[in-house]
Amino acid sequence: GCPRDWDGLTCWPRANFGEVIKVPCPRFFEEITNIHGSFLQRNCTQEEHWSEPFPPYTVACGFDEGSNKGPEDQKSYYSAFWRVYTAGYAASVTALITALIVFAAFRKFHCTRNYIHMHLFVSFILRAIAVFTKDAVLFSDETMDHCLMSTVSCKAAVAFFQFSILANFFWLLIEGIYLQTLLLLTFVSDKQYVWWFIFTGWGAPTAVMFAWVLTRIHRQNTGCWDDDENGVVLWIIKGPILLTVLINFLIFINVIRILVHKLKSQEGGGSHSSHFVRLAKSTLLLIPLFGVHYIVFAFFPESTGLEARLYIELGLGSFQGFVVALLYCFSNAEVQSELKKQLCKWQYQEYLNFTHKHRTLSRENSPVDYVTQLSLLEKLSPKRKTSVYQNGVTSV
Repeated sequence: GCPRDWDGLTCWPRANFGEVIKVPCPRFFEEITNIHGSFLQRNCTQEEHWSEPFPPYTVACGFDEGSNKGPEDQKSYYSAFWRVYTAGYAASVTALITALIVFAAFRKFHCTRNYIHMHLFVSFILRAIAVFTKDAVLFSDETMDHCLMSTVSCKAAVAFFQFSILANFFWLLIEGIYLQTLLLLTFVSDKQYVWWFIFTGWGAPTAVMFAWVLTRIHRQNTGCWDDDENGVVLWIIKGPILLTVLINFLIFINVIRILVHKLKSQEGGGSHSSHFVRLAKSTLLLIPLFGVHYIVFAFFPESTGLEARLYIELGLGSFQGFVVALLYCFSNAEVQSELKKQLCKWQYQEYLNFTHKHRTLSRENSPVDYVTQLSLLEKLSPKRKTSVYQNGVTSV
């Protein structure tokens, strides 16, 4: 028969002699032409060679060779997106690592609220690393045969990528739950919940990923696990993410109701109210930032609105980590005040060191010091002592 073949656009599965294989048009053609549901066919000939695709790509997929937007233009279009989201993830990682260092370096920021923020930062750093790893493993070599590529490393890269996305959504849910806990349980210490938050934020994604990997191995162990998934495999990942988004929106509505009630009644004092408002602004800004786009596309096939997905999930999504660091760390008044204090402390310490060093050098180079040193040497000189002794004997 005919072996599995990658023609540069589509992967054709193995076929027996005389068998006709039918596959759908590549997804990027659907984005160019907006024509969906078209198919290509190839026949395994007597010489055990593949025939040319029929109808041709230009006919079956509705692609006009004279069109201004050809495959090369589409390739450069995706390459531009790659540069944008690479820059976005790089900026996010830099900002998030800096924010982690700030929260870890100052004991004043060691509290439950910032511990949760730090775990959220780590989840975004993992997501950026997962994107870079996936690109390096799957798309670094343009001549790679994607039909034959089914290695442990590429599957691990895709699994790690899925885990990072799950962790992102679960830690966003933890942020929303923690905010509501602060507003509802004012007189209960939040430290008793921190380990439950950590267990949920990392344990739930790990359990989901374990189930997804096992299902992939036993039911759809094809390629690098980055192909279109069937219903069961798809919803193992998609279901928990959608659930976290829906719960967060319920929290969003409830938190607004609680905040309005608290601000009207002015209970808990001004300082507590300002604390709640600052935390609420940060979390409420994040809930729509991460949730809206996923709800819009959650119930549609992956091929639907591909260009909009690229703009939202890759273009804007790559800068989400930077926005998180900006909201929770760099725009925080407490952090800014503490950094200013530390900067003033360092400047004052440098000034004291400079002054001490300058005084030491001045003393060492002072003429008075030279005269004093010479007088001491003259007093302790052996010749001086001998002359004094001789004068004393002569006088006697």
